[in-house]
Amino acid sequence: MTITGLYVPGDRPDRFDKAVASGAHLVILDLEDAVAPARRAEARAAVAEWLVARSPGPTVIQVRINAGEPLDVAALAGVDAEFEVRVPKVESADDVSTVARALPGHPITALFETARGVENALSVASLAAVTRLALGESDLASDLGTSAPEAMDYARVRVLFAARAAGLEAPMLSAYPRIRDLDGLRTDTLRGRALGWVGRTAIHPSQLAVIADVFRPGAEELAWAADVLAATTGGGVSTLVNGDMVDGAMVGRAEKIVALERALQHPSE
Repeated sequence: MTITGLYVPGDRPDRFDKAVASGAHLVILDLEDAVAPARRAEARAAVAEWLVARSPGPTVIQVRINAGEPLDVAALAGVDAEFEVRVPKVESADDVSTVARALPGHPITALFETARGVENALSVASLAAVTRLALGESDLASDLGTSAPEAMDYARVRVLFAARAAGLEAPMLSAYPRIRDLDGLRTDTLRGRALGWVGRTAIHPSQLAVIADVFRPGAEELAWAADVLAATTGGGVSTLVNGDMVDGAMVGRAEKIVALERALQHPSE
């Protein structure tokens, strides 16, 4: 389970190992927004070299490519290593299928950054190569002409439904752009968690602790989960100690709470 993610500029190979050592469940080597166009060739070479040299580990490694950029795909096609691909500005299944054909065997995260992409989320999520969905909320706000919470909530709910309808895990929230505003990060992450999203990407290591703290189950949640799992061990309908009636339908939520706690307690597993 990936709860915390960290973006790293693809032209800063000196930060790649540090990002992995940060404890983030997911590290995204960025060839897109974090890299100036004049340095993208250098970034491609640095990312490819590091992926080949890296010893496999528990941290999930993704590479965010540029939309419609064949040079990014070509650079990764020759890399014999485990990594995932983050495809930005996805608006249709074709946007993903092209990358999937060029990079077979590498799981794809589809990143929606326009209204059209959000509305087509289910058809994209249903592709076999797609294992995760995500939102690029800054670009989406530009496309919509608003960053109002209500607009972002709609997009979050729409993409969450698409992910779950396709059998995918709940998505991770978009990176919060104001690095020093940790209170704002906490507030917005709490809002996303309440909507059913799990985890969040970051653009600076200082944001990781706040994200982990927001998604860490509280004592009451853990106690509830333990009671549900104990009460439903034999199947059928049971009652909890507090008198609430529970059955097998609640087991999934209880298991996710336990898995969330385990992931945050043991990020290296």
